[in-house]
Amino acid sequence: MSEAPVEIEALIEMMAKLPGLGPRSARRAVLHLIGRRGQLMAPLAEAMASVASSARECLNCGNISSNDICGICESEKRATGEICVVADVADLWAMERAGAFQGRYHILGGTLSALDAVGPDELRIPRLVDRVATEGIDEVILALDATVDGQTTAHYIADALEGRCRVTSLAQGVPVGGELDYLDDGTISAALRARKTV
Repeated sequence: MSEAPVEIEALIEMMAKLPGLGPRSARRAVLHLIGRRGQLMAPLAEAMASVASSARECLNCGNISSNDICGICESEKRATGEICVVADVADLWAMERAGAFQGRYHILGGTLSALDAVGPDELRIPRLVDRVATEGIDEVILALDATVDGQTTAHYIADALEGRCRVTSLAQGVPVGGELDYLDDGTISAALRARKTV
């Protein structure tokens, strides 16, 4: 039998469902929030309520926005003729943090996975094909994970877009600051295949 009131136990159970939090971490987080109700818990609850009511997926690319069309899709400066395809919003945010890509994005909502019964119809691949046809896209950059599912998805998209535009993928290999001794065999092999003239 738990010592905590039912409402607090319910909050702990909900927090434990968040990535990176188990039951013990969730309990510590909830106790921390309760100890700082005025400074932390109440503002957090208000911010969560606000996001819950205003956040929606961009109808064009799938990004999270407070409008039907996100700021990236609305920006004329981003109309470069390039679309970077990513699996989810976290990947888009990672690309934006790097600041190296100035085009528009397309979020698939996952990757193809036979084990999880995720086929092309569960992803936004048909919408991507439509965008290439209607937005004057010259290049689609596949920024998908270097996993079996990510590469399967990349091949499927490349086939679906064959003859419609140029399809490229991010280079794979030695990361900046990486030491060969610490890299796995797959990374070294990919780096060797993607070598370039110095």
